[in-house]
Amino acid sequence: MKTSLQAGRPAPLGAHWDGAGVNFALFSAHAGRVELCLREGDALRVLPLPECTDQVWHGYLPGAAPGLCYAYRVDGPSGPGHRFDPQRLLVDPYARELAGEFSYDPREQRLFARVVDPAFDWGDDAPPGVPLRDSVFYEIHVKGATQRHPEVPEALRGRYAGLASPAMLDHFRRLGVTAVKLLPVHAFLDEKRLLQHGLRNYWGYNTLSFFAPEPRYAARAGGQSAIGEFRSMVRALHAAGIEVILDVVYNHTAETDESGPTISFRGIDNASYYRLLPDNPDRYENFSGCGNTFNLAHPRVLQLVMDSLRYWAGEMRVDGFRFDLAAALTRDSAFLAAIAQDPCLSRLKLIAEPWDLGPGGYRLGRFPPGWSEWNDRFRDDVRAFWLTGEVGVGALAQRLAGSSEMFRHDGRSPSAGVNFITAHDGFTLRDLVSYQDKHNEANGEQNRDGHGHNLSCNCGVEGDTDHPRIMERRRRLQRALLATLFAAQGVPMLQGGDELGRTQAGNNNAYCQDNALTWLDWPKADPALIEFTAGVIALRRKFAPLRRVAWLTGARDAEGRRDVVWWHPDGREMEAPDWNASQGGTLGMLLARAAADEAPLLALFNRNPEPAAFRLPPGVWRQCCNSGADAPFAARNCESVYSLPGQSVALLVSEDRRQVSDDRGQESENSSVTGRKAPANIPAP
Repeated sequence: MKTSLQAGRPAPLGAHWDGAGVNFALFSAHAGRVELCLREGDALRVLPLPECTDQVWHGYLPGAAPGLCYAYRVDGPSGPGHRFDPQRLLVDPYARELAGEFSYDPREQRLFARVVDPAFDWGDDAPPGVPLRDSVFYEIHVKGATQRHPEVPEALRGRYAGLASPAMLDHFRRLGVTAVKLLPVHAFLDEKRLLQHGLRNYWGYNTLSFFAPEPRYAARAGGQSAIGEFRSMVRALHAAGIEVILDVVYNHTAETDESGPTISFRGIDNASYYRLLPDNPDRYENFSGCGNTFNLAHPRVLQLVMDSLRYWAGEMRVDGFRFDLAAALTRDSAFLAAIAQDPCLSRLKLIAEPWDLGPGGYRLGRFPPGWSEWNDRFRDDVRAFWLTGEVGVGALAQRLAGSSEMFRHDGRSPSAGVNFITAHDGFTLRDLVSYQDKHNEANGEQNRDGHGHNLSCNCGVEGDTDHPRIMERRRRLQRALLATLFAAQGVPMLQGGDELGRTQAGNNNAYCQDNALTWLDWPKADPALIEFTAGVIALRRKFAPLRRVAWLTGARDAEGRRDVVWWHPDGREMEAPDWNASQGGTLGMLLARAAADEAPLLALFNRNPEPAAFRLPPGVWRQCCNSGADAPFAARNCESVYSLPGQSVALLVSEDRRQVSDDRGQESENSSVTGRKAPANIPAP
């Protein structure tokens, strides 16, 4: 390896090995000097970058090879908005892999980037390419998924390789999920406050590097690097028909607020990488709630985000992204336009968390075609229907129909909404029916953190109980919530572990609990709940009317049939007074067949404690699912009046394959659900 740098090239950014040496390129619009610092044992070799082209500092080191560890020192002007420190080692924003240890004491800071060899044998890997309408997302944490799994080899537990172990692949296939949505795997840091309290950042929403996979999840299986192990995981999941979607955090970084550490972006070019307060550029705009906001309005910062996404999509072969606080990425930036024109990224599954803490930050339903969005209205209304009674059947019908009042615009389909009951942020499914209040004392914030309005119900006792009546009610409610999720139009997302009956003891903000509280407790898994979850997913996969491409409208086709009829237990269509009844807790949803060889479906919902008698539409009906029964998937022919247990959901299929139609041949004014007679945007019967 030479002892001096040649001029090199300003592109691509980062450190890239070409077989003969390494080219280094670093953007800084305001720097006056940049030094490349090479780690050689306990010493540093410092080489000034010799050239600057269009605000990119660059140099080429002949003879350098993968494995070389490096950092930068950057000097520049002082004054408002700048935070240059020529003595501080800084991590390359384009680092592919990290080496060394981070310390909040700058005198002990020895975190470096490592040059990597991009080669990897993907074999015959091919992305599953599951259509969005057929997708079932499974939100999971790389470590928590396997840390306590007895069938995962101990050395692989909590690691990328563990997630791709036969035991986990078998579980994914048994459930019928089509994609794992991984909580953040970009390299991240534990906040200083957490370390001082003996806690860790478990979720990972504190990104340090947008290219490097988190090293703590690597077992180094087979001598692979973290990159190689991640790729092997993706390859194994693809071979099992499972897609990989990453939860990515581009809205802020681990450098946090004005008092946070200077690790990378802040010391390289603070005024470019972050949004600063216009009247006080020494402070940050904080639309993330985490101390700073990444400045995607700057072309080079937007380029970094796009380069990161292309890297994970191209070289790491992931199948999509869920964007944390996505509203922060769109504010004053060309992010959405950049995604739309990108031939690689625009084909992937793109999912927005459509809000942030900035002005006008709640943007549910306002993303463009090609995007799906986390639908928190589905979460809240379905919880409120089943658990608190705060909404009636009108709100339930809107969510079952895909929330068209928010997503039906600009050619978007029902797959624009990602429906969920629970997610990493909040109660687990079991806790949702076991706790009235949050219990976050272990987080060290006097239970002030986490949501206070959870729309939960403890069924009479706070926390665990062995009371038979309460346990049965909780069992029924969990099944009813799951059945509602998978009967609704849109893309369902299941929180990993909900099918096991996982509890976090009422902690609804367990971001800092990297311990048995959050790890999936496989030895205590509920086999019946796993079986039920797999069963309702299988029914969704079997019956196309639950996965429609087009919106439900209630309009008649050429043969006089309607895609949906909202059914009253009395054996008639819902009418305006029925929709407006404040205590309405029973509803039927009659879905027409989506193709000639399919059967109409009837989904029945009863949130009341007592059984409900539904007079069925004309025809021969067969029960596919009764969530309140001891044997929920026992098939049987139905009488003309069907008794649905309290707090239960049933799915019936027409046996004669004929569409149930309205003998009247026209829509009555009373059954209209427009104007003030019913909740807006519910398809007319």
